[in-house]
Amino acid sequence: MKKKLLTIFKFAFFLGLGIFLVWWSMHQIPDEEFAKFKQSLATAKYWMIIPVFLMLSASHVIRALRWKLLMEPMGYKPSLANTFFAVMIGYLANFAFPRLGEVLKCSILAKYEDVPADKNVGTIVAERAFDVICLLGIFALALILQYDVVIAAYHKMQQYSASLKSSDSNVGLYIKLGLLATFLIFIVWVIATKKWKAFIAKLKGIVKGIGEGLTSALKLKQKNLFILYSISIWVLYLAGTWIGLYATTGTGVGFSAAVSCLAFASIGMIITPGGIGSYALFIAFVLELNKVDYFLGLANGTLQWFAQFLIILLVGFVCVILLPIYNKKRAL
Repeated sequence: MKKKLLTIFKFAFFLGLGIFLVWWSMHQIPDEEFAKFKQSLATAKYWMIIPVFLMLSASHVIRALRWKLLMEPMGYKPSLANTFFAVMIGYLANFAFPRLGEVLKCSILAKYEDVPADKNVGTIVAERAFDVICLLGIFALALILQYDVVIAAYHKMQQYSASLKSSDSNVGLYIKLGLLATFLIFIVWVIATKKWKAFIAKLKGIVKGIGEGLTSALKLKQKNLFILYSISIWVLYLAGTWIGLYATTGTGVGFSAAVSCLAFASIGMIITPGGIGSYALFIAFVLELNKVDYFLGLANGTLQWFAQFLIILLVGFVCVILLPIYNKKRAL
């Protein structure tokens, strides 16, 4: 019960932060500039959502293919359909509760493909490690192409982050104290009920499973294909961002800016659930440093975020519907 309450509290905090960023961004627009912001959205080329939709959907399919590769060294070969359904439903769940999607992905494959959830947790950790490497590669490319912009945007984010931390430092302390208290209470309960042996045995099993999932990346038979999938995912992300910059008037500032936008927008996706608020804000920061009016940049960032949200929402809900139907037909 306490764990659920803590999860709800953490979600409410980060969702609240995202909503605050949306509110703060909108209220930074002076009345005389708000018309420009609305005009930019009103005259946007919304048809460009179609190629972006196709590119991002393709990246999700490739992500499912890459995840399948990580499971093969452990002896599991789930269907592409179920793996894709799990990926998209996981993304959809992350919009509601951060990191719930990772648990749900493992649960779906455990139920429909008999892939142990603990082992799959290890493969997801391995996936995230490779995504971090790819993101670092994007930042390295951005530094090569737009060194001054990246450094200036970094300092701007630091200043912005410091202003947020000063207002919620007590909240962070309360979360840490709450986590520590919960952990101590759990340990006392395990000792008092004499369930420590069963707990340790269960913990060893989980750690072993996660370890097996993690080391699966080292046992890949198709390492080159795995690398190709990883690069392809981020190339499609970059292409989608680049096209998205041309969706609003005055923000089509080229490939180099698209690389910088993707680098910082990806950080925004991590900070708040689904990047709400922070994604558009960080794109606006980068575009402003590329001599684009801040409010036009904010409009473009808002539109790009909404396009990604719409894709996850539509495809995710379709996958929720298709998952039981597909597996019912498989069982016949």
